[in-house]
Amino acid sequence: MTEAVWLSRKCKHSCDFLPFRLSMLAQDTQQRPTAHQSAGESTQWQRWLSNSVNRLESANLLRTLHPVSTTLSPVEVEINHVTLKEWHDSIADISGSEHLVNSQVSMRLKLFSLNDYMGLSQHPAICKAAAEAATHCGMGPRSSALVGGYTQMHQDLETSLAALKGTEDCLLFSSGFAANLAVVSALCQGPEAVIFSDELNHASIIDGCRLAIRSRGTLQVYRHNDMAHLEQLLAACPSSNRKLVITDSLFSMDGDFADLPGLVCLRRQYGFALALDEAHATLVAGQAGGGAAEMFGVADEVDIHIGTLSKGFGSHGGFVAGSSILKSFLMNKGRSYVFSTALPLPAVAAAQAAIHVCHQEPERRQNLWERVQQLGDLLGVAVQSPVIPLVVGDEATALAASAQLLKKGFHVPAIRPPTVPKNTSRSTLKHACNIMAAKLTINLIQAVQVQLIQADITLSVGPGQLDKHQHNWHHQRHRANCRQYQYSDPVWCWSCPCCYCSLFVPFCQRCIMEMITV
Repeated sequence: MTEAVWLSRKCKHSCDFLPFRLSMLAQDTQQRPTAHQSAGESTQWQRWLSNSVNRLESANLLRTLHPVSTTLSPVEVEINHVTLKEWHDSIADISGSEHLVNSQVSMRLKLFSLNDYMGLSQHPAICKAAAEAATHCGMGPRSSALVGGYTQMHQDLETSLAALKGTEDCLLFSSGFAANLAVVSALCQGPEAVIFSDELNHASIIDGCRLAIRSRGTLQVYRHNDMAHLEQLLAACPSSNRKLVITDSLFSMDGDFADLPGLVCLRRQYGFALALDEAHATLVAGQAGGGAAEMFGVADEVDIHIGTLSKGFGSHGGFVAGSSILKSFLMNKGRSYVFSTALPLPAVAAAQAAIHVCHQEPERRQNLWERVQQLGDLLGVAVQSPVIPLVVGDEATALAASAQLLKKGFHVPAIRPPTVPKNTSRSTLKHACNIMAAKLTINLIQAVQVQLIQADITLSVGPGQLDKHQHNWHHQRHRANCRQYQYSDPVWCWSCPCCYCSLFVPFCQRCIMEMITV
């Protein structure tokens, strides 16, 4: 490879957007690998892939896809006997399920595993809006928004989302993942930038942090919802640093809310920018569906509102709401925005219609929270939100419980590492609003309760809902497992939220930082 080619590729992968075209007029044939070398490298890769998949399978962590057929219900699908048998084979060997997997007829499943909180994905008004957009506009201009894909419909939706969040402006993204990636990686470049991230934040925030570290930003991870620990980290940070505190507002695996009043108090004291990922709370929480910030009365104190259109909206896409100058910055420096195709217009129309429906039918939100409380009461667990984690422990137990429920027609997925920490695998009932959306009754909730008991699931809350003593003990135990932990000062272990660390080898935060910065 010539020096000019290498420099061009280096520029392309740098943090600055440098448009260029490269024509390779000549290649150094002496540097080309021989056929023997290519075959050896290919074999090496295949061997590595096979070993990696085998390790996942032996640890009960291998995930597979199982196609289903949709119905007119947002929470009910049909599955044929072949797929059902494959599903059972991939989960567990459940005694007494032979009549199910050998059946030649399809089976209907009730899905307690979706993010369609308000049941809007099948709402007639939203389906009509998407269909009309597809009929009249197709998918819309297939280009990035900056090049030619931005339409009046995109702008109208951004205006509606800004009004929903009470902000000056808004910017649409291809997904909530892309929105988080852009916010953290673009805002936190340079040695003066410091990120303070809750340890249970979503993987998209974590990946944004990793990119920011590559751009010389600094990362501090604070214990889940522990404002004392966050304040300790903030106090130790020089006042001249540019500080960003980012957190999920509603944590998708534990079902608890961020301590927003506590975060706002610290924001007033330390002057950081507060970014809130409202993916699981928008349209679900707050009197007008503005999210957890509205519910806690602190929306004006949040600098950056991040959200998705694929959950409460029943559509697809993501967004960032904030000031106009923030929008201008992200649309120029947020690489996941610059280099992504604009949202298809049917998805845009569906999201716009979802906002209108939620304003016209506020009883949907009220019914959702009533069902949440009913389900918590029947299961005998304290619940805070439509996300209800039932921690069962190891991966095999979670898989067996999921298979048992599947046999009875309930899809309650087994959530396993790296999505959740090791030994906290769980069956997650997502989400009670679906019961309302499917016009199911309290009898169905009782049926789920019976099946959970028969599946021998210990009904306990997730780690995020433990009291402080239990929570700290839980994480101290994980820190002790770190093979490379060799520091006496209080460094928080990254092996607890497994998405922060290696899948098979737990490392402490200091170890991970050393690995990232090498």
